[in-house]
This record gives sequence, structure tokens and C-alpha cells, in this order.
Amino acid sequence: MSTDLMILLSMLAPALLVVVLAIALTQVRRRLTIISEGLGTLGGALATVESQHLRGLDKLVSDINGPLNTIAVTLPGIAAKAALVVRKAQAAG
Repeated sequence: MSTDLMILLSMLAPALLVVVLAIALTQVRRRLTIISEGLGTLGGALATVESQHLRGLDKLVSDINGPLNTIAVTLPGIAAKAALVVRKAQAAG
């Protein structure tokens, strides 16, 4: 190969790389824009579901969680008494 051709190719390679990267980044930008629009739509839909459907359940969840918290607090005491009964039954038997 001639020196002039080598110089030309060595100058074209980085230029081609820049063009390929520019095209790839443009495609990435386009896809990210589509994703962003989709996420905006999804966010709006989720806000609508929350405001129309889930807020009404808030009181019901509180009504259910109250007794469940009471049960959760009393379970360790019940377990301790059950263990005591088991130990007494094993000692008697």
C-alpha cells in the first residue's frame, strides 16, 4: 500500500467511527424518548388507579391491620404459654 492510501485510511477510520457512534446514539435517544413517553403514560394511569380505587381501601386496610397487629403482639405470649404446657406435659408423662 502506498503511504498516501495509508494516511487516507487512517483519517477515514476515526471519521467512520464518529459517524457510526452518532447513528447509534441517535437511535438510543429515539428509544429513550419512546420509553419516557410510555413511562409518563404509565405514571398517569397509576395515579388514576390510586385516586379512584386505592384511596377508598385505606380505611379498610386500617380496619384489618388493627386486629392483625393485636394478634401479632399476643402471639409471643401464647407461644410461651404453649411451650410451658408442653414442658409440664412432658415432665408429667
